[in-house]
Amino acid sequence: MKVLGIETSCDETGVAVYDTAIGGTAGLRAQAVYSQIALHAEYGGVVPELASRDHVRKLLPLIRQTLAEAGLTTADLDGVAYTAGPGLVGALLVGAGVARALAWALEVPAIGVHHMEGHLLAPLIEDDAPRPPFVALLVSGGHTQLVAVDAIGRYRLLGETLDDAAGEAFDKTAKLMGLPYPGGPQLAALAERGIPGRFRFSRPMTDRPGLDFSFSGLKTQVLLAWQGSDQSEQTRADIARGFEDAVVETLAIKCARALDAAGCDTLIVAGGVGANARLRATLVELCAARGGRACFPRPALCTDNGAMIAFAGALRLTAGQHDDAAIRAVPRWDMATLAPV
Repeated sequence: MKVLGIETSCDETGVAVYDTAIGGTAGLRAQAVYSQIALHAEYGGVVPELASRDHVRKLLPLIRQTLAEAGLTTADLDGVAYTAGPGLVGALLVGAGVARALAWALEVPAIGVHHMEGHLLAPLIEDDAPRPPFVALLVSGGHTQLVAVDAIGRYRLLGETLDDAAGEAFDKTAKLMGLPYPGGPQLAALAERGIPGRFRFSRPMTDRPGLDFSFSGLKTQVLLAWQGSDQSEQTRADIARGFEDAVVETLAIKCARALDAAGCDTLIVAGGVGANARLRATLVELCAARGGRACFPRPALCTDNGAMIAFAGALRLTAGQHDDAAIRAVPRWDMATLAPV
């Protein structure tokens, strides 16, 4: 099947075509992503109404562009997949409405995809992808979760954040130290120039059993350290390094526990924070020491994108699953309720 994927859950408009007849990395025939960072920067965060309007402006041109790059027309499509949730309801409705209308006009099946399942399956687009069972660490802007994957569509939540997600903690900590929006990637870049160990922050909730996370207290520690410092550029970099080290080590400790709990040594990592170089290196080393492997999507597929939605939708459509003609937008959606493939 040639499946068009549409992603509009927040502030990126993503479109892609995945071809199951080719499979693997080459199966991704074309993709395009438009980021709204410049639009929301002056507000210091995503404005839902502006996000929805920008999806309306950008989605159809991106679909035309992606199909042209793939050397296809709409008549070549065998199915349409779109992000049905979780996400901003107005933004979700834009992608859902376009996808359902296109599928109806072409008389092809359509399916609403869970946004986090899209992230979880993104590493499987790559060549030499692992097969379940494995543990997934999902670290996006709004989610930090550890999930045991027994099979595609059979997910068990092992642990999640009780407050800020790791990506939110990066962005909010960056804002506290005066970095412009979006601060997370800038904070990570700043940490590269920091002196390791000059500032050491706690590794929250690692001194007790369990697989849940909490990053709000860590954010407060950084604020106090910053306010009590000389606030020089080197100090800013040193604090950024201390913060990043704390987040990475906390995630690694919990991943090791999750692998023990699930009884496996294969870890996949997905979501925007999964592009962090220090996190990648740490988890590769962790899994190698256990005789296992850590798998990641390419950095371009860590942030929100249409490729992961096209791929996840293609897996379900080829398994015979599809939705009725209703336009689905589910702002809150438990991944454990998904049907197995």
